[in-house]
Amino acid sequence: MKRLSLLLAAGLLSACSILPQSEPLDIYLLPGAALPTQTQRVDWSLRINSPVSNQLLDGTRIVVLPEPGRVNTYQGVRWSERTPQLLRGRLLDAFHDDSRVQALSNEEQRLQADLELVSDLRSFHSQYRDGRPEALIQLDVRLVDARDQRILASHRFSVSQQASDTSVPAVVAAFGQAGDRLSRELVDWTLAEGHRNR
Repeated sequence: MKRLSLLLAAGLLSACSILPQSEPLDIYLLPGAALPTQTQRVDWSLRINSPVSNQLLDGTRIVVLPEPGRVNTYQGVRWSERTPQLLRGRLLDAFHDDSRVQALSNEEQRLQADLELVSDLRSFHSQYRDGRPEALIQLDVRLVDARDQRILASHRFSVSQQASDTSVPAVVAAFGQAGDRLSRELVDWTLAEGHRNR
């Protein structure tokens, strides 16, 4: 009888947890359109490093500035990866689509490369302008000679895209469009600077 009472008590405790239930999460990939494939090829290899970012952007939360100087995050949603890796993956996809650089790697693979892209992620958030959110991505990029770590060229890429409405899916779509534009600009810049410095 005593054993039965203990089992019943244990069952009641497991059914009525005092811990709050975790909120359901919607996980979003960064959407991206494929770049047109180019027929030219280069004879150098490229390593694309994950951007360095501040603590606010180095996570999976989707950051929003509802007003200047106030930072928040969208509730119940996350990116599929930490933001620096999310953007690195988008850039790698863009270079693969473009296909002029055949030998591509990232810093986790530790492969030899002729050139590398080193960057600082300054912005990856949505902000409100005239009552509507827009996605803003700002990336400071340096093209580096991997042999002696000499900076060959540097550039700040800054793109924004207004969302069609205030919903999270519309904001994510705006991030995707902004990421597409940044990727196209960065691929073309890298190929031009790589050609100039090789």
